Amino acid sequence: MLAFVKSHYSGIFVCAVIAVAASALAQRYQAPVMLFALLLGLALHFLYESKGHRPGIDFCSKHVLRIAVALLGVRIAFADIVSLGVMPPLIVVGSMALTVFFGILLARLLGLPKVFGVLSGGAVAVCGVSAAAAISTVLPKKAQQEKFFALTVISITALSTLAMLTYPLITDFLALDDKQAGVFIGGAIHDVAQVVGAGYSVSTQTGDIATYIKLLRVALLLPIVVMIFFAFREKSSSLSGGVTGLVPGFLIAFLLLALANNLGFIPAALAEVIKNVSGGALVLAMVAIGVKTSLKQVVSVGWKPVLLMTFETVFFALLILAGIFATA
Repeated sequence: MLAFVKSHYSGIFVCAVIAVAASALAQRYQAPVMLFALLLGLALHFLYESKGHRPGIDFCSKHVLRIAVALLGVRIAFADIVSLGVMPPLIVVGSMALTVFFGILLARLLGLPKVFGVLSGGAVAVCGVSAAAAISTVLPKKAQQEKFFALTVISITALSTLAMLTYPLITDFLALDDKQAGVFIGGAIHDVAQVVGAGYSVSTQTGDIATYIKLLRVALLLPIVVMIFFAFREKSSSLSGGVTGLVPGFLIAFLLLALANNLGFIPAALAEVIKNVSGGALVLAMVAIGVKTSLKQVVSVGWKPVLLMTFETVFFALLILAGIFATA
């Protein structure tokens, strides 16, 4: 334990200081904290060149990230999702699956790695930055993976913010009722905060429905990540590790926390603490990923990844709208 502290404390401390600064800036300017965390990390990439900082930064980017994803399980509320009925979830689930496959296909057409199509498509379809973080932990490690992840976070945040501003206008232009508007906003916008902002800007009912739909997408994070894990698991990987040899331990923890919370085993006050810890850990991990990633490398990937994510976002929104009008 002492050896771990000696080798990791400086890197973890650096990430923690940057995370606090990112949180302060996000609160001051009312902007996504994940974006500030990543951008500040990218700006301070030179810190990763220090051998003293590197072990702690690597620990935050990998292990703290997995802890944060596991703790996301307490955010799942099955009762709210069931209350929506059958058709809205079917529309959203079908659109999510098609968007992931669309991302893979378009990535190939643009000459981008298949793993980036999965990462970006999953981030758009599920829940933005959190989904990108979870999916990245089970994808095979490639030379360009971290800069693609950084680009995914930046793009998904920008696109989600743009959607928050424009999608309420689209619901008004298309004369959607409150329920339809809620399904569209909750189904098509990437991040939870933007869903809430856009939904309640239309009406209280729209905001409630949008939030429930968004929770459905978050609830599907676990099965989607597990499927991606099995799809990309190397043939040489051993299954001798028991259950965790088949499914990563942090995903099992995610499921157990979701079940425990929905069965009432976790007091509301404790659940709120866990949510806050999860959010803080995710910010810390995002900082570490930013510090590890060279901004020059991110820029070097070119315009194709941004184009891919833009098309995925538009494709996903059109699918949700098509489902709404088909069942109207």
